[in-house]
Amino acid sequence: MARSENSSCPDTDWSAKIVLVRENRDEAAFADLFAHFAPRIKGFLIKSGASHTLAEECAQEAMVTLWNKAHLFDPTRASAATWIFTIARNKKIDAFRKSARPEPEDLPWGPEPEPEQADALVLQQETQKLAQAIADLPKKQRDIVQKAYFGELSHAELAEKTGLPLGTIKSRIRLALGRLRQTLSE
Repeated sequence: MARSENSSCPDTDWSAKIVLVRENRDEAAFADLFAHFAPRIKGFLIKSGASHTLAEECAQEAMVTLWNKAHLFDPTRASAATWIFTIARNKKIDAFRKSARPEPEDLPWGPEPEPEQADALVLQQETQKLAQAIADLPKKQRDIVQKAYFGELSHAELAEKTGLPLGTIKSRIRLALGRLRQTLSE
């Protein structure tokens, strides 16, 4: 692959090239970024334990992400290299997670066997104890815990929905979980 003169120059302003991609969809700037960063990403990923094939795929995906999400790049928050290598690292993590998931054919099919009666009784008692422990929480903590765990809302969604600061949401959940742990361990 032919490189432009700028792609091998140590003084190249990579951030400016990302801005060109963001603002103008500049293919020449992208080609320079690709020529410079793709092989470096691949080497970085191989050194961090990825196979050659996975490293190649992640490098390609990172560069496609750069093209598609250049609008998210903020040169005041990170250098071009930091931003690009973070994307690559995240692509590798995603690939590892995907490969670790069981395939549908690996999952057990059919009804699960009925638990032993003693196990079912213990589970029922623990469920009742948990329900009582949640009911005994202070109202503010109980409401947040119920919305977070039973309503499946993230901390940010809770903050937005309740109008409370994110730190308050996290504090209430942390305090509530501490009380629950203490109550359930008694």
